[in-house]
Parts: sequence; structure tokens; C-alpha cells
Amino acid sequence: MPVHPWRLREAVRHFRQGGLIAYPTEAVYGLGCDPLDRGAVERLLALKHRSVEKGLILIAADFGQLRPFVAEPCSEIMAPVLASWPGPATWLLPPAPGLPSWLTGRHARLAVRVTAHPVAAGLCRACESPLVSTSANISGRPPARSALTLRRYFKGEIDCILNGRVGPLEQPTPIRDALTGMLVRE
Repeated sequence: MPVHPWRLREAVRHFRQGGLIAYPTEAVYGLGCDPLDRGAVERLLALKHRSVEKGLILIAADFGQLRPFVAEPCSEIMAPVLASWPGPATWLLPPAPGLPSWLTGRHARLAVRVTAHPVAAGLCRACESPLVSTSANISGRPPARSALTLRRYFKGEIDCILNGRVGPLEQPTPIRDALTGMLVRE
């Protein structure tokens, strides 16, 4: 079921004002914000009780939205990455020079995904930007797979919730390092 245009406009308004948005993804509800808005990212991390050292994932509607955030490796390395998108595959790529450290945390790479979920991709298109995307939960608790669970976890702390069904994955997307091919999260 597509998101109503007025809800999408509301989500974009919150994005531009430093708000937090919840939306369905391939496996769970995600929490997102403008990746370049330090205050929004700090608020998101505090709400989740998540350390900035862990780093964050960026989701996008297409690879073009991610290009300013990554130092794109050679075409041989990028081939499997691009072949897996859009889809439930998160890749670690070298960050662009000057990328804010709150996105990578203590890591040498940035986690990125071109999402295949229609609501999440539509939100990225409407915002004309990738989004920070982290599972909608308090650290240590199971990720929310419904808007009801999300509301129970955060009790009015989210600025905008886009309702929809999460995708069929049972677990958050796997993460693979594009340079080494190593699976970091199953």
C-alpha cells in the first residue's frame, strides 16, 4: 500500500527540520534522519541508547544519492555491489573525504544500501537525499516489525511515522565489506 502524498510531504518537512522519521524497510521498521544534520543524528542515537562509535547505515533510492558520501572504488569492486541493488544488501564502502565521523563511528568504512522497499525508497526520493537508517528499537531490544511496537518503544518521541508493511526478511539486512568480500553481519 503506497504512502499518501500528504504523509510523505509531512515526512519531508520533518526531515528538513531535523526530525526523526520511522518507516518500514526490507525486514524491520527503520528510524531515520538527515545524515548531515548532527543534531538529528545525536537525537536518534540518544533515543536508541546507541553509541556513536557503532556507526550508521545510509539508505538511498539509487546509487546517485550515495555518491557524495562514498569514495567509489574501482568498477571490479563495485560490480557485485551495484548488481545487488536495489535490494536487501548493505555494503561497506570507503567514506568520502570529510564525511562526518558520526556516520562511520569507529569504522574505516560507511555502511550503505539502495533499498528495494517502496516506502523507504519513496521517502529517499521525496527527501532528495539518503537517510540514516537504523533499526527502530532501543539497543538490546528486538527491532520493531510493526508501527504498534514502534509506538510502544518510543512513546511519542518520533516526529513522523510512515505506516506500511515491512519486507519478508526475518533479520536486518546482511552487511558485507565491498573491499574484502567479508560478511560482517548475517
